[in-house]
Amino acid sequence: MSKFRVLVSDPIAPQGVELLKQSGIIEVDVKTGLSPDQFNAIIGDYDALLVRSMTKVKAESFGFAKKLKVIGRAGAGVDNVDVPAATANGTLVMNTPGGNNNAVAELALGYLFALARKLTEANQSTKSGKWEKSKFLGVELQGRTLGVVGLGAIGKIVARKAQALGMKVVAYDPQLTAAQAGELGVQLLELPALLALADAVTLHVPLLATTRGWFDAKILGQMKKGAWLIDAARGGIVVEADLLQALESGQVGAAALDVFAQEPTPADNPLLAHPRVLCTPHIGASTVEAQDNVGIQIAEQVVRYLRDGIVENAVNQPVR
Repeated sequence: MSKFRVLVSDPIAPQGVELLKQSGIIEVDVKTGLSPDQFNAIIGDYDALLVRSMTKVKAESFGFAKKLKVIGRAGAGVDNVDVPAATANGTLVMNTPGGNNNAVAELALGYLFALARKLTEANQSTKSGKWEKSKFLGVELQGRTLGVVGLGAIGKIVARKAQALGMKVVAYDPQLTAAQAGELGVQLLELPALLALADAVTLHVPLLATTRGWFDAKILGQMKKGAWLIDAARGGIVVEADLLQALESGQVGAAALDVFAQEPTPADNPLLAHPRVLCTPHIGASTVEAQDNVGIQIAEQVVRYLRDGIVENAVNQPVR
């Protein structure tokens, strides 16, 4: 069997690279940090491409990638790949939707603790030499209501962990039945009812045409006054200008954002400077365990596809 050439253009777990090499059918090149021009200049030599989120595979790249059979995304989101262009090029796009689940769920729970106890503000104050104990009166999570928007794989983990903390969990997910939610001990509600009830709302939905700009001024206005909003899902679901206004008015009490409409988000984004916004640079999947999981998983999927024609976790249906 002739060998396939595979380009790994973003860092993945060394075990994943080794798995590709040990397959016996693949020659691997690891070339990270390529500029768009450098990427386009070499992509035509490869049968497969492995990426995380740094490499942007735009429509123009497929004009150079006529051999490219498969793109493997080590992670769940494929925002950095022009999937329609890949489909038109006959290139399969696969992701690894499960490897990051626990990491993202734990980040959402970490946000809850940080908001409840004002940890970032207290940390900054204390490190500046102050001792403002009375300033940082927090609240307890036990007994409060968490609204989970999107009760998929990550949302379910969040729900279970929140319940273990003594929180009441309500959820909105039109794909689930009340019976299915009941098996988790979660009450399924329509979105307006959830927003009116929840002390904190956490988003766990993909960025689709139907969810882009979903949490706008109207939806934010339906939240319980002073409730917290957590978004560790995808930038663009929340309208950032509307969130800023809701924070200024006190309609939203605080927010925690791991994702932004533009990433990296501009330094002058006013949400970054807002005292009641906790921001992180899209680190939901940034744990050692998650990165190992997705790197190994995508390597295994690419090997099985090139060797056996087995398609797993495909996000498109190309025709060659």
